[in-house]
Formats: sequence, structure tokens, C-alpha cells
Amino acid sequence: MTSAIALAQPAGKPKPATPSRYSGYVHRWHAPSEAPVLVDEAGRPELVLVSLNTGDHAELRAGTDHGGFAASDLDRAASVLRDSSSGNVYPVLPRLLDLAYDIETHFQTRELRVISGYRTPKKSGGSNHGKGRAMDLVVPGTTDADVAAYARTLGFVGVGIYPTSGFVHLDVRDRSYFWSDASGPGRRNRERGILGDLAASSDKSAIARGERPPAPFALGFDVDAALRARGALTGHGLPSVPGLGGMPPDDEEDDDDAPSAP
Repeated sequence: MTSAIALAQPAGKPKPATPSRYSGYVHRWHAPSEAPVLVDEAGRPELVLVSLNTGDHAELRAGTDHGGFAASDLDRAASVLRDSSSGNVYPVLPRLLDLAYDIETHFQTRELRVISGYRTPKKSGGSNHGKGRAMDLVVPGTTDADVAAYARTLGFVGVGIYPTSGFVHLDVRDRSYFWSDASGPGRRNRERGILGDLAASSDKSAIARGERPPAPFALGFDVDAALRARGALTGHGLPSVPGLGGMPPDDEEDDDDAPSAP
């Protein structure tokens, strides 16, 4: 298996990421995985998260065909999704991993490559990245447009596509909101809300499937109890290190806390 570091980091001493160099990073992030999909003893695919900042990864066994991860796996995921600049770790919302698992299994990919997970808030409020409810990701061998299109069908999600910076933002929220941001690495965000009608219909479809908006999630949350209650537990910006993904610029801190869908 090609390592995440080899995929993302150019050889030699890091240099400032020019637009052409950055596009090379984006190309490597999206390169197909050469390894087969990991499956457990029951033949169910595992969720594999790979951090392009650190090279850390976690292989997580789902409790059902739709996710459902044990508390120990949530802890491992939180470590992989930690703030790579500060090393801070924050609990990940279980539904975020369920959504990620849905995307991974839909596209039948070996892994999800994470550009950014938790980001330590710089002010009160802040983005969903600071609440354990968001990640910026790439699906190997798949276009961001296809990933975003599928993610928009999941219900109660925030989905942002960054065609220049080269990733898809995914978060959990009580009303879906979709946007596009064509700003490049290190540039001020240019978010534009899109597909408001689709966001509303996606939530209606989720309700028809028996789903409900996510409940609040806070420190001290009894993860195992919550998973049992829901019947799930059965067993852009310029990289902080050129080429390794990293935190988007400060002006993107609130990009995913957009207003509710119109």
C-alpha cells in the first residue's frame, strides 16, 4: 500500500506551495489506492481513515452495514482526526463516522484521506471542525464533484466542495446546507450557497427513512450508552507542511457554519 506520506509529501526540503506545486499535491491526494478494500471476518468493509497531515491511520470495524462504531474506535478516530498543529484531540461525533463509512462503502474505496479533522477553535462559536462534527476529505480515485453529489443525499449534512483547494467538506448539522468555494490555498474564502431546494428535500427523505436531526454532542458524552440507544453498537487552504493537507487559513474558520438553508 502506498503510504499517505508518500502520496502527499514531495521529496526533499519543503518549499512554499506555488499554485502549480499545490495542484500536484491535489493530484496525489486523489490518486487511486492500489490496495484492496479491508473487510472483517463477516465480510463487512472496515472504515479506514488516513490523515494526510501526519500519516496516521485507523482501521475501524463497523457494527452494522451503516456504521455503528464502538467507543474505543471513536477514540482511535479522534486521534487520527486530531488538530495536527497543536496535537489537541476532541471527541468525534458518532454520526460523522457513520457518514464517512457510508461514503467509503458507496464508492468501494480502500480508505478516506483526511485533509483536516478537528481544528482548535480560535474564538467562541467557530466552525463545526471545532466541535468534532466535521472533516475535509478526499476519496481516492473519485472526483470531488461525485463525492459531494453523493454526500448531499445523506440528510442532515453540511457539504462544501472546494474545486481549487481540492477536497470536500463534510459535517453533521440539524438542517442540510450545501456550498461551493472556489478560493485557492491561502486565499480568502468565497463561499456560495447552492442547491437549497435539494438540501431541504434531502432532509425530508432522511426523515422518511426514519432518521432524525442529530442530538447535541458534548464532552462527557456517554458514547456507548448513546450507541446502544440508537441500536448501532453490536460488538483548504495552504498546507501547514507543504503537500500534507493541513489547516485552512484563519479566514475559513467559520466557512462551514453557514446560515441555515434558505
